[in-house]
Amino acid sequence: MRAAVGDRIIVQGTRPGAARRDGEIVGLHRPDGSPPYDVRWSEDGRVTEYFPGPDARIHHFEHHPRGAATVPPRPHLFAD
Repeated sequence: MRAAVGDRIIVQGTRPGAARRDGEIVGLHRPDGSPPYDVRWSEDGRVTEYFPGPDARIHHFEHHPRGAATVPPRPHLFAD
């Protein structure tokens, strides 16, 4: 499993009734992006060190260099 800062981690509960958790990876401990990760959890905003198990998956986002446009330009909708 590899991740980058800004990726989302989703943890499906494996026990009946266990809630799904998700959060943003805000820190890496290894330069190759392998665990553990510092995760800001969406339910309470806390940041914890997390070692993902088999119930975790990473949702990778496209990472843009600082200052690059992250939203594509809108198409021209009206004729001039």
